Amino acid sequence: MRYLLTLRFIDAVARVGSIRKAAETLAITSTALNRRILAIEEELGVEIFERLPTGVRLSAAGEIFLHHIRQQISDLERVKSQIDDLAGERRGHVAIACSQALLTDFLPKQIAIYRSAHPAVTFSVYLRDRVAAEKALAEMSADLALVFEPVERSEFQVLHSIQQPVCVVMKQSHPLADQSVIRVRDCLAFPLALPSAAYGVRHLLDMAARRRLLKFQPAIESDNFEFLRSAVAAEDALTFQIPIGLPANLEALGLIMRPLAEQDVPPGVLEVGQLRGRILPVAASRFAEQVLRALVLRFE
Repeated sequence: MRYLLTLRFIDAVARVGSIRKAAETLAITSTALNRRILAIEEELGVEIFERLPTGVRLSAAGEIFLHHIRQQISDLERVKSQIDDLAGERRGHVAIACSQALLTDFLPKQIAIYRSAHPAVTFSVYLRDRVAAEKALAEMSADLALVFEPVERSEFQVLHSIQQPVCVVMKQSHPLADQSVIRVRDCLAFPLALPSAAYGVRHLLDMAARRRLLKFQPAIESDNFEFLRSAVAAEDALTFQIPIGLPANLEALGLIMRPLAEQDVPPGVLEVGQLRGRILPVAASRFAEQVLRALVLRFE
């Protein structure tokens, strides 16, 4: 709506930290955008942004005002989605911040199922590590977060959680392939392809290593799980992932997975959450309900 246009402009400036860069994406000149900001600052009686040589930064008052802006935008989207539901046509947009494991198989299928029933609903899905996903909720740049081993800041409201064991992924011809459960000490005899430190799987592995006075020495390290699977398919290396992130055609890729012994590495937790206290738009709320049902059917 028109009365929210300037507020959306301010939100855009805050996200990129530059009036000029925001103006380039908003079909407005930087001079006109700056005038709008100055008018709001005059009305509030304080500066929203600190002007820096390299851009702008929110002031303390600006942080408070930006939270109000994002709440206003969120409330409007929720009201619009409720009105659309009254007309029998669900519309809206669902923004999701999630761990990488959800991108391979689970989320694409769930979005396809939802959109087959509600094609007017659009989605944006952002890869975020466990810290950044929860930050996205707090900033209202995401409606939902699906996170493995979340940090659980105070703003994170858990809607559902499931356990996910850490599994070893290897070639079908690997020397450990005949074992039904893999011990950590056995893994250390082979090259390791490890996810980077920001991810929940690596967090669990590092904690287990410290408890047992071991040290994982990665031969290969990456923030891309698909690359890690390709790496172990090319040599007798091992990588570590969780079941929800493994493709259904794993065996067709020449790979198998085996669980790590739980006495070595206990299962981690996959959580679906939202910003605490926020009332989600209808589209996001109904999609969350669908995701929770799918998780229960698949893993419980």
